Amino acid sequence: MKFKDYYEIMGVSPEATQDEIKRAYRKLARKYHPDVSREPDAEERFKEIGEAYEVLKDPEKRAAYDELRRGGWHAGEEFTPPPDWDAGFEFSGGGFTGAEEFSDFFESLFGRRGFGFGGAGGGFHARGQDRHARILIDLEDAYHGGTRTIALKVPEVDAQGHVVTREETLNVRIPRGITAGRQIRLKGKGGPGMGGGPPGDLYLEVDFRPNPLFRAEGRDIYLDLPVTPWEAALGATIAVPTLGGKVEMKIPPGSQSGRRLRLKGRGLPGSPPGDQYVVLRIETPPADSEAAREFYRKMAETMPFNPRAKLGV
Repeated sequence: MKFKDYYEIMGVSPEATQDEIKRAYRKLARKYHPDVSREPDAEERFKEIGEAYEVLKDPEKRAAYDELRRGGWHAGEEFTPPPDWDAGFEFSGGGFTGAEEFSDFFESLFGRRGFGFGGAGGGFHARGQDRHARILIDLEDAYHGGTRTIALKVPEVDAQGHVVTREETLNVRIPRGITAGRQIRLKGKGGPGMGGGPPGDLYLEVDFRPNPLFRAEGRDIYLDLPVTPWEAALGATIAVPTLGGKVEMKIPPGSQSGRRLRLKGRGLPGSPPGDQYVVLRIETPPADSEAAREFYRKMAETMPFNPRAKLGV
C-alpha cells in the first residue's frame, strides 16, 4: 500500500485554509468530472480528488492525517499504519458516502468504526464524543516547541443526574512549527464512551497571543523595523530581532518606507521553513530643539525634494 499525500493531490499547501481547499476541490472536480472531462485518467483522478477532499475538509480527519504526515511520509512510499494508530472516527449514520470507492490507504486510516455489539454479553457500546477547545500559545512556543500545561472546564453528569463542571489539567505537547488554525489531537481525552466503548478525542485549535514585535502569516513571520532616514538613504548593516535571536541584516541604499526585506528560513520551522519579512518604517527624528530645527531648515534648502510630485501637486 502506498502513502497518499492529500495536499499534493489537491495542489494546496499544508497551511491552506478550509476556503482554499474548497476552491481547489471545486476547480479540480470540474476539470476531471468523468461526464465532461477529456483527460485520459479523468475517472481515477476524480476519485482521488474526492478522497483527498473527504479528509482535508473535515477538521478531525485533517488533524489526524497531519499528525501522521509529520512522521516524514512521502507520496508513493510503501506505507503501513503505525501499530498504535487509531484515528477514532465513527462513520455510522452516513458520515460520508461512496466509502466503498475509497482507497485501501484511506480505509486503513479512517475505516468504519465506532458503534458495535461486542463482548461476551453482546452489549451495545459506543465511542465517546470528540471535544473541541481553543488554546492560546506564544509565537515562541510554536518556534521552539515544548510542553504546555492547560486547565479545561469539563461538564459531566453526576450520580444524581445534575450537570456539574470539573477542572481537568492536561500536559499538551506543542509541535515545533505549528501554525495558527491547526489542531492538536489528544487521543482519548474527549467524552467518555458508553457501555465500555472507547472515549472520544480532544482537538485543540491553536491560536497565537498578540506579540509586541512579530506577526505570523502561515509559517512566515513579519516584523516592522524602524530605521532612520540616513540608514534608509545611505544603507546600513543593523541588528534585527528574530524568533531565533538577533541577526545582522543589510539595508540597501535608497530604501523607502514600506520596503520589504526577506530573511530566508527565519520564520517558523517546517519543511520548508517559513521566512521572516522585515518591513522598513522610516522614522524622522523630532525637531524638539533649535539646533534640530536649524538642521531641518538647512536640509530643506540643500536637498529640495517633493515627495508628492507623482500626485501632480
